[in-house]
Amino acid sequence: MESKQHFFGKKSMIAMLAVLSAFPPLSTDLYLPALPHMMKILDASQSAVNLSLSLFLIFFALGILFWGPVSEKFGRKPVLLTGLVLYIIGSVGCALSTNVTMLILSRVLQAFGGGAAEAVATAMVKDMFTGRKRESVLALVISMVVVAPVVAPIFGAFIMKFMSWRVIFWFLAGFSSITFLLSTQLDETLKDRFEGNVLHSIGRLGVVLKNPGFSALLGVFSMAALPLMAFIAASAFIYINGFGMSEQQYGLYFGFNALGSLVGPLLFIRLSKWVHSRTIITASFFIITVSGIMLVFFGASSPNVFALTMLASTIGISMMRPPSANLLLSQQDGDTGSAASLINFTALFMGSIGMFLISLEADALISTLGIMQILVGVICGIAWLIIKNRSFIRS
Repeated sequence: MESKQHFFGKKSMIAMLAVLSAFPPLSTDLYLPALPHMMKILDASQSAVNLSLSLFLIFFALGILFWGPVSEKFGRKPVLLTGLVLYIIGSVGCALSTNVTMLILSRVLQAFGGGAAEAVATAMVKDMFTGRKRESVLALVISMVVVAPVVAPIFGAFIMKFMSWRVIFWFLAGFSSITFLLSTQLDETLKDRFEGNVLHSIGRLGVVLKNPGFSALLGVFSMAALPLMAFIAASAFIYINGFGMSEQQYGLYFGFNALGSLVGPLLFIRLSKWVHSRTIITASFFIITVSGIMLVFFGASSPNVFALTMLASTIGISMMRPPSANLLLSQQDGDTGSAASLINFTALFMGSIGMFLISLEADALISTLGIMQILVGVICGIAWLIIKNRSFIRS
């Protein structure tokens, strides 16, 4: 550990980083079981309710893009606290929504504020850790964050069984309030602040993008989020409407699929002791491709086949997240906040595109998911094989 905290120990600091990184899955997965019910209560279409998901991701991504560079000037802690206040206000607005328009607008505010937590968490990892240790910490944080998508839909389904969907957003308001209080105890991790104005700080995004190694890897790795987020958006409709499950059954199946995101990073930690990280990334693209083929031909045959196929795909996608994130961060000596913002922004932006595309194919959700996985696995896998050993890619 390169930088110590006075309030947080080594393990509790990693846990805190995981909490900050858990805002995207909690904010999306917790209310997935409620989506079909919310359509009826708010008298809205499936596409309108899904808009609260896709727009959340877009503005969360824009928030990341804004807060990361700004944290280079004002520091990680002030930016984090400001973003959490906006997230709390947005969560309360969602809970009080009386129509889908109010829900979507509140989700936009919630998303923009939540972007600060994601940007700061990634930047703090590089502020505090280096080399192989940073790669291990990223894997641990990612594996801990997975608890959120595993538990969230189950908890959301439990709430739906006994309480209103509004309680889900009251819970998010409470969770973010506790996170705010804990964040007040963080020590600033940024050593050297950017001396220019805010606009110049945001302009550092362009400087990072001019780095050919960073940009090339960013284009390859960000695409993996497209089929994963498409699955998240379509999962409730596949399991509940397609396979005729209850909201509680859906929560269990989704939790099973989300376990792949836990297995992936932990499997990477184990494999990386004997296998090079770049080989693991290559294998991950192969797994995504094969899973896509299986989905197209067999995914609709039963919920168990679909769940097992998606589990393999989720393992493949999540297994390459720690080494890909570390490889991207290693391309930059400075501008950590901007680099972290671009990493998270592109992943969420591609995820929102996946959510939008899957909403256009309501009658062929499973086969569309499979095609997405095949395209990402083949195209990105080939691109990765072409660039991974080029001289402009740092080890």
